[in-house]
Amino acid sequence: MKPSLQTKLQQLAYRLEEINGLLADERATSDMAQYRRLNQEHAEITPVVEHYQAWQLAQADLATAEGLLADPDMKEFAQEEVEAAKQRLLELDAELQLLLLPRDPNDERNIFLEIRAGAGGNESALFAGELFRMYSRYAERQRWKVELISASEGEVGGYKEIICRILGQGAYSRLKFESGGHRVQRVPETETQGRIHTSACTVAVMPEADAAAEININPADLRIDTFRASGAGGQHINKTDSAIRITHLPSGLVVECQDDRSQHRNKAQALSVLAARLKDMQDRAQQAKEASTRKSLIGTGDRSDRIRTYNFPQGRVTDHRINLTLYKIDAIMEGGLDELIAALTAEHQTELLSALAGDE
Repeated sequence: MKPSLQTKLQQLAYRLEEINGLLADERATSDMAQYRRLNQEHAEITPVVEHYQAWQLAQADLATAEGLLADPDMKEFAQEEVEAAKQRLLELDAELQLLLLPRDPNDERNIFLEIRAGAGGNESALFAGELFRMYSRYAERQRWKVELISASEGEVGGYKEIICRILGQGAYSRLKFESGGHRVQRVPETETQGRIHTSACTVAVMPEADAAAEININPADLRIDTFRASGAGGQHINKTDSAIRITHLPSGLVVECQDDRSQHRNKAQALSVLAARLKDMQDRAQQAKEASTRKSLIGTGDRSDRIRTYNFPQGRVTDHRINLTLYKIDAIMEGGLDELIAALTAEHQTELLSALAGDE
């Protein structure tokens, strides 16, 4: 283990002792905000320190075993202990590096998921509907909640655009690499010649912003319009002008919400989506700045990036960022995204480890 890494781990061990003392103080709960912050920090540091203590123990075991190598009667046993301790140290070293990787502060947040049909007309809208179903099924498997914000239906089914909110622990950490262009290749039902058509959708995954703490939206920068909800939902949602359209004048962003009978709740939801989009713009600007000096993490999330192709005739899904092809398109379209997400996460961790090694 590098000395710089060991120094950092020792500092975390001292910090954990300090936090334990602060939490044990009878006045700890007098400031509940501080108390919650300390508990959160305690939860984050504890597994790192426990691994570090296990690493120290393995180091001590190695030293003891090496000390026994000089004894002829103990040499064979000691050699086995040396090898076991070295293997344990290698494993703990790798685990500690992962635990020390910088955490994405958005990882535990709920998300807003936006899917928009692109090139391909009706076929693209149908594919947008299938992507929404895929993510909804995945959310169900995670026991997350999906709330529809707004939807514009396609002429023959699917959606020209659909926006939803997904509520669940770690939603952003699991789905943050889904932003970008998704391409589908298949023979449309209306195609009489059996030719394969290519169409595309764009997906945007944005962490839900804490509007009060992170995004300062000046009411003077907003134009708020009300209108009557339309489409399949609007027929029974209301007969009044409860749908909301908010235009953020400085950025030109436009957000609509028409899923609720209450104008007040629609406005609150629309403001939440707007805050998430503004935060997303800020984050992307920061990422672009960082990427100019260091390799960007897998997929910039740029809407123009073609990140994945779904080829139905061949039954395959290919993620172009990591050159991964899986021949299980049916399972994936039913929400079986775990293998894709695990591979993307592993690649991201590899890049972070490489950057961490470069910093040291």
